Amino acid sequence: MNTQTKQRLLIILILAVVVIVSLYVWKNSNKTVKSPSFIEEPVSSVVGPAVLTGAGVDTAKDLSAFSIMPGTKVHGILSYRGTISGGYFFEGNILINILDANKKVLKNSNAVAKTEWMTSGPVDFEGNIDFTNIAKGPAYIEIHNDNASGLPEKDKSVLIPIIIY
Repeated sequence: MNTQTKQRLLIILILAVVVIVSLYVWKNSNKTVKSPSFIEEPVSSVVGPAVLTGAGVDTAKDLSAFSIMPGTKVHGILSYRGTISGGYFFEGNILINILDANKKVLKNSNAVAKTEWMTSGPVDFEGNIDFTNIAKGPAYIEIHNDNASGLPEKDKSVLIPIIIY
């Protein structure tokens, strides 16, 4: 084989690789990304399919907005905002906890209402949450009602899967 033939074959080979890679990228660009494996019970909600319910009650519909989306990779100290309905507040306070993948509490926190909290309607809230000194890996943010009665049957929460890195 002469040099000119080798160059032509090399160009054809490079073009074939470019076409194959382009087709692969184009074909896979429209695929839906699967939820991480630690998301156990997806439900449909206005926040997203990865929001989970707590206490065996469909509470996912209570959360209408939250600035940390399901599946987000988090670290450090983050500010957040949200809107939730259904009487989650007591004295303008709502509980925001960090749970591990087994739903054990890693850190307790809270947020404060930014709008009228003495309602079962939507209440805006905001706060900061600290992910420092927590083991990396799958976890949940738990938005839990501040249950002043202490009765377990009055507890309710919404779990948002996250990844601590």
